[in-house]
Amino acid sequence: MNAKHFRDAAWAQLTGNWKHVVLFSFSYFLIALVINGIGVKSDIVSALLTLLVALPIQYGYEVAFLGFIRTGEKINIESMFDGFKNYGGVVLTGLLMGIYVLLWSLLLIVPGIIKALSYSMVYYIMRDNPELKYNAAIERSMEMMKGHKWELFCLGLSFIGWIFLGIITLCIGFLWIGPYMCTAYAHFYEYVKEEFEGKRN
Repeated sequence: MNAKHFRDAAWAQLTGNWKHVVLFSFSYFLIALVINGIGVKSDIVSALLTLLVALPIQYGYEVAFLGFIRTGEKINIESMFDGFKNYGGVVLTGLLMGIYVLLWSLLLIVPGIIKALSYSMVYYIMRDNPELKYNAAIERSMEMMKGHKWELFCLGLSFIGWIFLGIITLCIGFLWIGPYMCTAYAHFYEYVKEEFEGKRN
């Protein structure tokens, strides 16, 4: 599968649904701005808010698009807070991932990038398997991503032009670009999950 396949699948799914996903993104970015505003005066407060509040909301934002591609139903704002339903698992697993990526990055940048790609399916895995968390979810992601890290890297690279467009529009463009990328990544997860489960069976 090449990057265009996942981008095309995402675009087709978003056609006719832009209004709802843009509103969802606007709400997400608004919450992120408030969190950043609260923590701007203290690095410690900012770090705690990122871990304890922003991370579960990021989880909810990303996995909402997985439900969207599966059912086609409109994304509700409430979906953004799904990370609080498995709060401890989401926060501690996210913390572990951050620590692992940081430690690998201390060696060289490339190992850090490779590990970040290996861990990229963790939130989707936790959404499908709430009982899997911490190292179990991370290890499952590493297994699923064997042989697929380059594909995911190329998919991310294919959005460079869109990201640049978002920057020159003073980030307003990310209201559309964010859902586009998240929908493409959700399709990518479905692809690697299907292959992984096929191998296990």
